[in-house]
Amino acid sequence: LRSAHPPSPPITVWEEENFQGKHCEFMQECRNIMERDFRKILSACYPEFQGQQFILEKGDYPRWEAWSGNSGYRTEHLLSFRPIKCAKHSDSKVTLYECKDLTGRKFELCNDYPSLQAMGWCSKEVASMKVNSGAWVAYQFPGYRGYQYILERDRHEGEYRNYNEYGTQAHSHQVQSIRRIQQ
Repeated sequence: LRSAHPPSPPITVWEEENFQGKHCEFMQECRNIMERDFRKILSACYPEFQGQQFILEKGDYPRWEAWSGNSGYRTEHLLSFRPIKCAKHSDSKVTLYECKDLTGRKFELCNDYPSLQAMGWCSKEVASMKVNSGAWVAYQFPGYRGYQYILERDRHEGEYRNYNEYGTQAHSHQVQSIRRIQQ
């Protein structure tokens, strides 16, 4: 039998900056890196997939600045990580809603938007979302900056009925840019 999703690409993590020290390659999620006899990994999340989230796409990340980029948040340690199941970039679709429980004014997106206001969304807030296909990352501020909220079809059955379901760091409805996650 063939899986509906392609296998996750491996992630190699190091305990020190610049690819130094103890390292290990993972093919699947790791809920708590300390259970694998690591003290830390210079990256971006907290145990059990909580805390600040960062998307690590294919590439090298020798220091924490490489993955935190222009987010404005200094998070130096990775304590958990997991793969994100993505669709073809061209198949991604998400619907934004003005009110909680997928109600109110809505707007369907199939492309990346560095500024939701510029595309016609008058508010700085998105109260709920439905991921129809693919995986998305929503950002607190325009230009893909600020807190990142990873939104997937496979989680919550694609329905994020209230902003607090976007992630543990979601303290408001504020979403001002959004993009598709490729691979």
